Amino acid sequence: MAADTTKKDPETGLVADENLYMVKAQCTSCHSSKLILANRFTRDGWKQKIRWMQANHNLWELGDTEKQVLDYLEKNYAPTASVARRAALKDIKWYKLEQN
Repeated sequence: MAADTTKKDPETGLVADENLYMVKAQCTSCHSSKLILANRFTRDGWKQKIRWMQANHNLWELGDTEKQVLDYLEKNYAPTASVARRAALKDIKWYKLEQN
C-alpha cells in the first residue's frame, strides 16, 4: 500500500498547493480548517456552502478570489468514490458438499 505523500500545511492540516493561501485568507479567518477537512463536496456543493455562509453568517463577497477558492476545494476536497460492497461474483462453479 502506498503512503500518502500529499503535502499538508502544518498550521491548518489542509493540502498545500498554489491556492491554499487564498483559502486560508477567505475561509479560516472565520472558522477552523477542520470544517473543510470534515467535508467533501462537488464544486457546486462548495459554491452552495459559500452562498449559505453569505446569506446566514455575513460572509463577504469573494469577488475574483471565489474561483481560486473553488478551484482549491474542488481539487482537494471533492467527494471520493468508495465501494461499500465488493463486485458481484461472476462465473461461479458450484459443487456439492459431501457429508461424512
